[in-house]
Amino acid sequence: MAYQSLRLEYLQIPPVSRAYTTACVLTTAAVLELITPFQLYFNPELIFKHFQIWRLITNFLFFGPVGFNFLFNMIFLYRYCRMLEEGSFRGRTADFVFMFLFGGFLMTLFGLFVSLVFLGQAFTIMLVYVWSRRNPYVRMNFFGLLNFQAPFLPWVLMGFSLLLGNSIIVDLLGIAVGHIYFFLEDVFPNQPGGIRILKTPSVLSVDTFDSSARILTPEALYEMATDSPRRHFQQFASGSSLRWY
Repeated sequence: MAYQSLRLEYLQIPPVSRAYTTACVLTTAAVLELITPFQLYFNPELIFKHFQIWRLITNFLFFGPVGFNFLFNMIFLYRYCRMLEEGSFRGRTADFVFMFLFGGFLMTLFGLFVSLVFLGQAFTIMLVYVWSRRNPYVRMNFFGLLNFQAPFLPWVLMGFSLLLGNSIIVDLLGIAVGHIYFFLEDVFPNQPGGIRILKTPSVLSVDTFDSSARILTPEALYEMATDSPRRHFQQFASGSSLRWY
């Protein structure tokens, strides 16, 4: 019973958040037993001269060995990735995927000029930044010590990193990329004479990302389990798509 409950809860996580968080956890688990971080880190020479293309992706998936830093990053990644996908990107999965691709591309481009070998933490800060700018009136509490408005959250996290003795280059990169996306997507199109520069490619707008997809809630699952086979046939014959949340 507990397994079924956990499984249902896992499947209710929006698809992009579920896929990315799972990939990060599985990558860390693989490092414990099967591979080493040296096979994952961002290295332009190995990528472009030795064609180790997987490094363009794996450097976003590894957050270090299991410990406080890993758990801290996973909590923030899961929380704000899910809130974005269920909030301003609800029904816009293709646009959310495009934001991932756009942010990853910019970070990879900037990564050519700075000494960063893993970009996952910067990517998390980008997600936090976009969420915070789209929810400016939300009150935040940081470990019961600070109360502030949501737009200050990325800067509070950067200060926390500084207190822990970490480099703030990662945080600044995430904030910079997040701001570029937010400006091009939310600010510039609403200016006089502004246009929307970031347009999701049609190749991403497939049926699985269709905003009209049906969301499978526990109530929907029960309905499908108790409904008649004829209605199921009619649903699939009409081409309706299903989405797990």
